[in-house]
This record gives sequence, C-alpha cells and structure tokens, in this order.
Amino acid sequence: MSVLLHLSDSHFGTEVPAVMAALARLVASENPSLMVASGDITQRARRSEFARARAFFDQLAVPTQMVLPGNHDIPLFNPLARLFHPYANFCRVFGSELEPVIDLPDWLLIGVNTTRPRRHVDGEVSAAQIASVKARLAAAKPGQLRIVVTHQPMHVTQAEDETNLLHGHAAAARAWTEAGADLLLGGHIHLPFVRMLNERHPDLERELWVVQAGTALSARVRHDAPNSINLLRHVKEDGHCGCLIERWDYHAASDAFIQARAYRLTGLGLKE
Repeated sequence: MSVLLHLSDSHFGTEVPAVMAALARLVASENPSLMVASGDITQRARRSEFARARAFFDQLAVPTQMVLPGNHDIPLFNPLARLFHPYANFCRVFGSELEPVIDLPDWLLIGVNTTRPRRHVDGEVSAAQIASVKARLAAAKPGQLRIVVTHQPMHVTQAEDETNLLHGHAAAARAWTEAGADLLLGGHIHLPFVRMLNERHPDLERELWVVQAGTALSARVRHDAPNSINLLRHVKEDGHCGCLIERWDYHAASDAFIQARAYRLTGLGLKE
C-alpha cells in the first residue's frame, strides 16, 4: 500500500522542537513514499528558515517530495525583494519549479502556485492555470489517484474562513471535476478537515473531495485544532482504487502524533 504524507503550514521560525521530533518518529514508523508540503514552509521567508525547513525535510527522508510556496514564503518586510525576486529564497532551497508534478503508477499529483506577490494573504488561480491542470488531469493513467495541491483552500467549513477561499475556486472546481480530479489538498487556514466540495458547489457532475491539513509544526495553532498532518493510503478493492485518509494530531501529554480521524473513499482513480 502506497502512503503519502500531507503536511502544511510548518512556518519554520515558529516551529516547536518537540512536535518536530514526534513527527519524525511517526514518519519513521509509517514509512511514506511521498510527501506533499502545501505551502507556508516558513514564517517570514528568511534564508535561515528555509534552511531549517530543508534540513528537517531531508531528515524525514521521504523518497519523493513536493514542496509548494505559500503566502508566508514571499518576503513581507522587504518590498524590493517581494517585487523583483519574491521566490528567490524559496527557489534557492527547493528549486525553481513552483508548480511541480509527480506522476507515479498510483498517484498523479499536480501542484499549483496560488500565491501572488501583490497579495499579502489571499491566493488566486488563473484561467491559464486552471486550463493547464485540466489538461494534465485528462491525461491521467488508469489506477492513478488524481490530486491537485494548492496552498489556499478550495473549500472552508467555518464562516470566519470564507475570506480565505482561493480566488477563482469556483471555475477551478468545475473544470477540474470535469477532467477527473479525485482530491484537492490544501492548507493556509490551520484547520484540518475532509469534506466534499459538492457541499459548496452542488452542480458538480461527480464527487470531489477536499483534504485540508492543519499546521504541522508551528506554535501558531488555532484554539480548535492542534498540530496535525494527514496520511493518505492508496488502496485497491475489487479492482477499484480508493483512498484511506487519516488525520494525525499531536498530543502534548503523550508527546506523539495520534490518529484522530479516518475517512475511506472508494471508487476513485478511475480513468473515465
């Protein structure tokens, strides 16, 4: 069974060493073959923060890794860098590809850079990005789980988070559903959940699931959500592909990540 580690909003610069150690132990135990970090790798986009992030991700030793920038990964207090070289520190450590794609027998993972230097917090997906992702999804192979990764969320569950929705999310939802997307991974709001996007867009022609990660390592947790990560397991039943999604929360009392919720989605990854 192939396992994917989904973490987000590590915010290096505010990381908690005990949580880092606990996550390293969990990863060593579960042995995922893929890792997706869906943005806000750092708190202030400083070189030292990116260096610490890279060292920790290397320590986790997950063979295949996808790292996307978030709004915190663009300089905030250096306007010249933000204007002319917004991704310089990110690219110095994680490479110049801001929209990576991972194409493996069990997984098709498509990263979308939803940050915009002109925006402080909000994210956006353009018409060109929507079309590019749609084309990649349409070319998926049979048996692959088709996953799109953004930083800002395509769906939220609480009224206070409505302003954090990705600009362009409605058009993206319809196009990517038509092209066969199974899952949408995101972060940004530090609130983990798994919900059908059809709740927000009832006219979608098929089910599309949103998988949000909390903050993996940062002290900047919400009052209603501890540090958390997701583990996604590619499963096959009766010739059909599915996904077992597990949310793991950090518990200070036991100094460990403990499985909090599990969702089993069936009938996914089918080439239509």
